[in-house]
Amino acid sequence: MLLVAVILAASAVVPAASPDIVDTILTDEDSFYYLDAKTYPRGDASLPIGVFDSGTGGLTVLREVVDCDRFDNATRAPRPGGDGRRDFESESFVYFGDQANMPYGTYPEEGNTALLVEHVIKDVQFLLGTRYYRSGTTGPFRGDKRPVKAIVIACNTATAYGIEEIRKFLLRAGLLLKVIGVVEAGAAGALDTLAGDQDATVGVLATLGTVQSQAYPRAIEALAAGRGGKGRLSVVQQGGISLAGAIDGLKEFVDPDARAPRPGYRGPSPDPALLSRYGFDWEKVLHEGPRGAPRNVQLNSVENHVAYETLSLVERVRRTPGARPLSTVILGCTHYPFVADLFRKHLARLYDYTENGEHVYRPFLAREVTLVDPAVITATQLHEFLVANRLLAGGPAAGSEFYVSVPNRADPSVEVDASGAFTYRYKYGRKPGTGQETVRVVPFSRRTIPADTLTRLRATTPSVWEMIVRFNAASPKLSDLPGDERIR
Repeated sequence: MLLVAVILAASAVVPAASPDIVDTILTDEDSFYYLDAKTYPRGDASLPIGVFDSGTGGLTVLREVVDCDRFDNATRAPRPGGDGRRDFESESFVYFGDQANMPYGTYPEEGNTALLVEHVIKDVQFLLGTRYYRSGTTGPFRGDKRPVKAIVIACNTATAYGIEEIRKFLLRAGLLLKVIGVVEAGAAGALDTLAGDQDATVGVLATLGTVQSQAYPRAIEALAAGRGGKGRLSVVQQGGISLAGAIDGLKEFVDPDARAPRPGYRGPSPDPALLSRYGFDWEKVLHEGPRGAPRNVQLNSVENHVAYETLSLVERVRRTPGARPLSTVILGCTHYPFVADLFRKHLARLYDYTENGEHVYRPFLAREVTLVDPAVITATQLHEFLVANRLLAGGPAAGSEFYVSVPNRADPSVEVDASGAFTYRYKYGRKPGTGQETVRVVPFSRRTIPADTLTRLRATTPSVWEMIVRFNAASPKLSDLPGDERIR
């Protein structure tokens, strides 16, 4: 199978993990990040599964794992349609979202992939370790978090830039834990939508960092070659700089209180020649001047960011010589499945969009574009690994745990803005430094997760939401949390 087009084809250089952070984790007993790898529990099926992301978007991956029903629970063999029981019904999970440092996709754009890789290694250390804080400002760390038996990287950018470094770190530590990333799963899912001899265009909607890494084109090419298909494929990518952050409510991308263009905006600037094609809700676009000739245009809603990314991808297809109609789109950021219906809405709108009586984009779009969520394939791969290695839990599931990072306000060198978040300059401009405990990892609560994010999670990840509520209600790790700060 031949890949005939890859947009933004320049390869990114992925730096190795800083040897300092790995040394610190494995040798510095005085460090918060220290891990005693020699005594790590091995082969214990009762341990939880670790899942991490740059924020809460990875909960879409956890949702697919928790809801997975594609196997027979008695025989553990694949069963079309499932058996009516969740495949991971006896499993517990530890979820971590590096909320303070997100979105990860911006680090390559800012030329600081070394810091990104260090974040990823620290994410893994947290899942392996036992330490966390109850507060972002006061109190010592605690040491009663459970270690994990397998790791799912529920972040495309972290997978693209960090999976090989994670594997090297685990090898050096002597830990033979399975690490599953969403990129290879997404590539497999995309190819599953196509016949072996089908000519088509596969779109990738992801963060700019993931796109720059070229992880998806490489994975698609390798898997396609292995399957021996004869079709001609184009892989067209659209790298977003704002949608993941907008979904998580970051003020530099969406500010509900803003009524005019603002200096802190870091989202995209729409192409003036394409303004009529985006399908924006102009009530949620900040601009100067008349709507017919706006200046300083800023998008100020999640749907407007989706509209921008959708048109930008389809425009890339339209401008790619020889590209076949777009038939499959990989949602290559774990935040994007939250807004899958909006992507479908805008793809359908563009299919029917006309100018001067002609369909502008219909020659470049399939009537029904299939959206691929890599999390679905990730769940299958995880189940197959646990079965093959006799690591499926046998008893009732223990309680799952949910954590996020927050700025370490106890460190005077940390720079935060009026909302208490890292300043943009500090977040993306600081150099890697293992001596910096710049974040504290704390449990999910109303204190640490924005209210609009909680509303979205309740609506879009109901099974995971129930687990979060149980964690807030029953876990001793939140025993001193005031009632009005508990997630209910």
